[in-house]
Amino acid sequence: MDDTFEPLSDLPEPAAEPEAAPFAAAPSSPASASPQRYDAILSIPVTVQVVLGGTTMPVSSLMKLGRGAVVSLDQKVGDPVNIVVNGRTIARGEVVVVDEETARYGVSLTEIVASSRDDRGA
Repeated sequence: MDDTFEPLSDLPEPAAEPEAAPFAAAPSSPASASPQRYDAILSIPVTVQVVLGGTTMPVSSLMKLGRGAVVSLDQKVGDPVNIVVNGRTIARGEVVVVDEETARYGVSLTEIVASSRDDRGA
């Protein structure tokens, strides 16, 4: 999937008067945009997932799985993992240890996936 993103600062602003054109020109820089303009957008929750890999198996094999079973994934050790937001892959990265004491790990982004404009309406 070839994806390309536009920064929010490039979006047109609503017209100040009802008689004016439906959209005014976009601000020349993000600094000229009002911070309050983005407050509603920035507070929207999104679901972020890190996909280590996947596999396909018949239901009969799935039903036989139990505690300790190992499911082989289509990714190899060292392959990048996909970072998915609301069902769409937005980046790739590598798994890293964040804190050894608490056994927590995370993902270091290595690539931002661009989105095609055609996918926006879907």
